[in-house]
Amino acid sequence: MRYKLLQEGDIQVCVIRHPRTFLSKILTSKFLRRWEPHHLTLADNGVASATPTGYMENSISYSAIEDVQLLSWENAPKYCLQLTIPGGTVLLQAANSYLRDQWFHSLQWKKKIYKYKKVLSNPSRWEVVLKEIRTLVDMALTSPLQDDSIHQAPLEIVSKLLSENNNLTTQDHESIIVAIAPLLENNHPPPDLCEFFCKHCRERPRSMVVIEVFTPVVQRILKHNMDFGKCPRLRLFTQEYILALNELNAGMEVVKKFIHSMHGPTGQCPHPRVLPNLVAVCLAAIYSCYEEFINSRDNSPSLKEIRNGCQQQCDRKPNLPLRLLHTSPDLVSQEATLTESRLKPVIVTSNEIHVEVERNNTANQKMTANVGNDSEPNLIDCLMVSPTCSTMSIELSTQADRILGCYVEILKMLSDYDDWRPALASLLQPIPFPKEALAHEKFTKELKYVIQRFAEDPRQEVHSCLLSVRAGKDGWFQLYSPGGVACDDDGELFASMVHILMGSCYKTKKFLLSLAENKLGPCMLLALRGNQTMVEILCLMLEYNIIDNNDTQLQIISTLESTDVGKRMYEQLCDRQRELKELQRKGGPTRLTLPSKSTDADLARLLSSGSFGNLENLSLAFTNVTSACAEHLIKLPSLKQLNLWSTQFGDAGLRLLSEHLTMLQVLNLCETPVTDAGLLALSSMKSLCSLNMNSTKLSADTYEDLKVFL
Repeated sequence: MRYKLLQEGDIQVCVIRHPRTFLSKILTSKFLRRWEPHHLTLADNGVASATPTGYMENSISYSAIEDVQLLSWENAPKYCLQLTIPGGTVLLQAANSYLRDQWFHSLQWKKKIYKYKKVLSNPSRWEVVLKEIRTLVDMALTSPLQDDSIHQAPLEIVSKLLSENNNLTTQDHESIIVAIAPLLENNHPPPDLCEFFCKHCRERPRSMVVIEVFTPVVQRILKHNMDFGKCPRLRLFTQEYILALNELNAGMEVVKKFIHSMHGPTGQCPHPRVLPNLVAVCLAAIYSCYEEFINSRDNSPSLKEIRNGCQQQCDRKPNLPLRLLHTSPDLVSQEATLTESRLKPVIVTSNEIHVEVERNNTANQKMTANVGNDSEPNLIDCLMVSPTCSTMSIELSTQADRILGCYVEILKMLSDYDDWRPALASLLQPIPFPKEALAHEKFTKELKYVIQRFAEDPRQEVHSCLLSVRAGKDGWFQLYSPGGVACDDDGELFASMVHILMGSCYKTKKFLLSLAENKLGPCMLLALRGNQTMVEILCLMLEYNIIDNNDTQLQIISTLESTDVGKRMYEQLCDRQRELKELQRKGGPTRLTLPSKSTDADLARLLSSGSFGNLENLSLAFTNVTSACAEHLIKLPSLKQLNLWSTQFGDAGLRLLSEHLTMLQVLNLCETPVTDAGLLALSSMKSLCSLNMNSTKLSADTYEDLKVFL
């Protein structure tokens, strides 16, 4: 049977204190029944005290209790305990046998634990101390009491013993660790003991104690810890343990096996706390690598200043006026050098694009007011051979470099697990690394693998985390794009990120607008190199009228016509524009209903057969259309009523409709597979006044949100 440990105020009994010679008289008399119940409380300092109105005026120390016994002789009062103390005896009477036994085991435990505290506070011979520790551990493991402090109290005693005795040998350390190992299987080590374990990991990383004893302890920490902020030494111990594994002969292979053991053999990790705890350990370890560099700076420079070695704002390279020239085979390629005079025009060229930059005193004077501008770099920033000031490299110490390499590798391992990748992407989306780390080329180059894994993942909840968490703050998409501090591949990763984001981003038009404002130069440069994704991006910018400036439109057209794939896609765009003009020409019916079992292809053929500029009411109810038909529906300029009842029209189609059909007033989505993710996009449709969402996956929260906007 399991009992709870006695706590303060748990005892409410009749209390008798008397000399031993009068014990029999009092037990046989009726004096006990005439007394009122009193409180015997067990305080945190280890004493039992009575209430001020009780018979016991002075408290009884646990150390003063000589013996605790159950009264079992004939005619003894029911459910009583006998406490033997110097000069007398105390009887405790409980309400039932279970409560009496609970008191009995609790008092025995308290008495013994204070004995061990006294014995281990002044050690004489360590072989005796080790024996007492083993006895203490056995007592905790065999105790019928069920309480966290039953196992924590021995650990705290040993922790205090180790902190007060620094002259122990390594063998003594390992013997003590092995002795308390059974208690650590189901309990976190206290802070002082964590510090002792950290020291052992640093000094003896190849010790078998690290593998055999510390491994289950760290596994329990990662599985059950809820907040490292409350127990920072647990995080430090986990960090040192992983570094000790990395010091073994197999190195990262051992660490990889440990990470795999934390995930489990199945495709789904059964422990939800493991990933957040591992990421917290990695972030703290990586931050510690740059802590000395961070603390050595009095100011707070930007990422570009750190990467370029600039210490003051006036050293920043200003944004230069840019003029794209149409590529011509007659132009001769030549490299720009920093030794050329700033009074002369400088031509920065590559084998595919020529950029003319005008540098003169007048231009520099005009840009003096914008020296502190921290906007996104333009195309010139991507093509410049080197910055105008010397590059500063961040050099880490050997130890810091070893720590950095280990924990970046762990982040790579975490990104390889499909079930962990969504949560990992969410944890890393706010970019929790210090700016010194992001300016460190070695770190960003190694972390690039993780970002690539996010970009390759087909799930939207993963690759959407590449974008910033809020407007005006850089995300991984900005950092690894051309002109970003982490870009080192001429835009290859940028192109793959754009491709996956365009495939699922529900704010397509807004995303294109952001690219046009901040990354148009890199997009055009990659399109000139034949990147098909960037060619599609430029075509969409023209098709959705993202670009207002005529000169910029001509530059984009010129860029598209410079490659075979661009020329082909631009011709297709022109054909679609001609069809669109014919489709939107005034005329045609105002109401149209498609027969049941019609498909997306049927709708496309119908809309390409004539003019539908006057179509206001379209019913696709009970047809087989899907979200793919949305790209045809958005071309109807006068559409005000759309019926999609009992179709397979989903969230992707809703997102597209919300961006383009600003005139839509009535929308029927009854019995469609739309969810909250797509329905929330409808909040941007200000003209919508009637919305049928019966038999959809609409939640109550989303319904309340839509009521505010519609």
